[in-house]
Amino acid sequence: MSIRKSLSDILRAGDRERIASTWKSTKAADDFRPLPGGEYIARIEKGELEASRTKGTPGYKLEFQVIEGEHDGRRFWLDLWLTEAALPMTKRDLLKIGVESIEQLDQPLPQGMVCRVKLALRREDDGAEYNRVRTFDVIRVDVPEVSPFAPPPASADASEAGK
Repeated sequence: MSIRKSLSDILRAGDRERIASTWKSTKAADDFRPLPGGEYIARIEKGELEASRTKGTPGYKLEFQVIEGEHDGRRFWLDLWLTEAALPMTKRDLLKIGVESIEQLDQPLPQGMVCRVKLALRREDDGAEYNRVRTFDVIRVDVPEVSPFAPPPASADASEAGK
């Protein structure tokens, strides 16, 4: 039988008092509920290949982050399935973000795509609610800010080396 650890066992010296003080003044976060249906301005944060948890259906998942309004910072997802039946809709949506060939799904998406997204709120038979992307359109591409500490592009190194 293992010995149960106490809070003092896992905290560093002095952390117990700090955590206890913070505990008293911290309000518990609300449960995340799905976003209300409507139109949102959101940036595509990433696109990744995936397989569904239940049946292993291959797909491509887009992750969006709301960048304007009351729900700024909230995220939602769009699953695009790579099956014969779903391919016409998947291809329609992937073309909107510049994916013209299946090989491009192995590449990272360009950064900065900002979209106008129509989001619906759906309810399952058991009462569970979730968001569903009805439509989206890329409205602009924001050029990501380059960090002053970022290494120079590879092409700049090559041209400097040739001088």
